Amino acid sequence: MAYLGEEIKKLGFGLMRLPKLEDGTIDLEQVKQMVDLFLSKGFTYFDTAWAYPGSEEAIRAALIERYPRDKFTLATKNAAWINCKTREDAIAQFETSLARTGAGYFDFYLLHNLGETRTEFFERFKMWDFVFEKKREGLIKHVGFSFHSTPEELDEILTAHPEAEFVQLQINYADWENPAIQSRGCYEVARKHGKPIVIMEPIKGGMLATPPDEVKAVFNAANPDVSLASWAIRFAASLDGVITVLSGMSTLDQMKDNVAYMENFVRLDDSERATVEEARRVLASLPIIPCTTCDYCAKVCPQNIGISGSFTAYNILTLYKNKNFADNQYNWQVKMHGKNNAGDCIKCGACEKVCPQHIKIRGELVKVAKAFGR
Repeated sequence: MAYLGEEIKKLGFGLMRLPKLEDGTIDLEQVKQMVDLFLSKGFTYFDTAWAYPGSEEAIRAALIERYPRDKFTLATKNAAWINCKTREDAIAQFETSLARTGAGYFDFYLLHNLGETRTEFFERFKMWDFVFEKKREGLIKHVGFSFHSTPEELDEILTAHPEAEFVQLQINYADWENPAIQSRGCYEVARKHGKPIVIMEPIKGGMLATPPDEVKAVFNAANPDVSLASWAIRFAASLDGVITVLSGMSTLDQMKDNVAYMENFVRLDDSERATVEEARRVLASLPIIPCTTCDYCAKVCPQNIGISGSFTAYNILTLYKNKNFADNQYNWQVKMHGKNNAGDCIKCGACEKVCPQHIKIRGELVKVAKAFGR
């Protein structure tokens, strides 16, 4: 199916988690092999960002300098909320991306990570006007935005900016009904507004490639011969209105697996959808802190502790046993929102008096502080 006048296969190459050498630099030779395989199987969509360290330069060397410009689709993003004090600072990110990539133009250009306080930067700097000016100049073909927040806020943005041509959303089976992410709610808002969707985090940062054993058992009982990641990506790609599903592949082996089942993509059938729903139900039933991120606790906490963000990170650690990913989530959910650490709790109990889930918050914060060392 063509979206925005273009035919794009349902797997996109997300360039945020490129393979690294021992010295921490990007493994450019492996990236070239991944690019070659990806294109050889008929896939064309590459997704980078100004804010991904080294990514735009790497894709220039691995893709743009090695293939004709009309053989691939390139997306990048503008993060006006990062270190931008003026409109000129924000505009400079676009010029930097053009210089880094050498792409000449961008097929898809996104305002990066709208939601919460970040949205206001794009409004203050009149970035919507800027990107559509660049579209008229032929330097951008399609304008959209990526988003991490609530369905209600997504509805507000799409109502205020009907000119947005597409939206990029975090969607995966684990977060479909997750009150902290609300993938389903955001998807339904985008569909209500008639916006094509690019899906990010279909494997939840790699977590769904190695889910808890109880979830593995559900998938292996249904089909032991396919990868666990394939269930997650096919779930996302089977949704209506999807342009492509981004997979942040970090190895050539991951690329080989993904292209194998997505080259001739087939939507989940009824039986497979039932399997994914059972896996989601099992995942949701595992013992975690039952926080719904209503944030009533935050409104009364005298220490301004990022309680719900702390619990989200701790739940990720509990379920997936991946400390690095959980730390990143803690930093994003707590520190990036200007909140204090779990260890700053003075145990006043004000939070517990207003918690609709009757969580013993003080005790749980002790566990979080121990787990994350702060």
